[in-house]
Amino acid sequence: MTARGDAARQDTGTLADRLGRLFTHMHPPGAPYTNAHVAEEISGDAAQYGGVRLTEQYLSMLRNGRRRNPSPEVLRALAKFFGVPAGYLLGDLSQPQAEKVEEEVRFLAAMRDQRVRAIALRSVGLPPDVQESLTTIIDQFRRQMDLPGRGGATDDG
Repeated sequence: MTARGDAARQDTGTLADRLGRLFTHMHPPGAPYTNAHVAEEISGDAAQYGGVRLTEQYLSMLRNGRRRNPSPEVLRALAKFFGVPAGYLLGDLSQPQAEKVEEEVRFLAAMRDQRVRAIALRSVGLPPDVQESLTTIIDQFRRQMDLPGRGGATDDG
């Protein structure tokens, strides 16, 4: 069964979409990674990335959808570089697993925002019931602004 034919498989868009989210969100503070940087890092560290050779041009074609079937080795190397499970790029994760990876990507992106970190750090040490009250207040603001609850998750959790 293909990943597209199995309803239990992830529905997080195309490989290009998933790579785009990783490039957009999974980088150190400052500028996002470039295709050239990622290709050089992966190609330059055979021990870490299994000897995968990757060019800036090929990575660009993967990101814009002009190439859609890279080898599993290339996908594993990219997943390792970005710190996500290989199944996320291979399309092997169940829908809940893929959603969990997406949530972690959004969380890491949010934690780069100084204001978000300040709010999180200010809640450290407060009793659990106070933290829950703060969460309720934030969720109320999100609803008033027509934003999804809890940072992109459903309002249930």
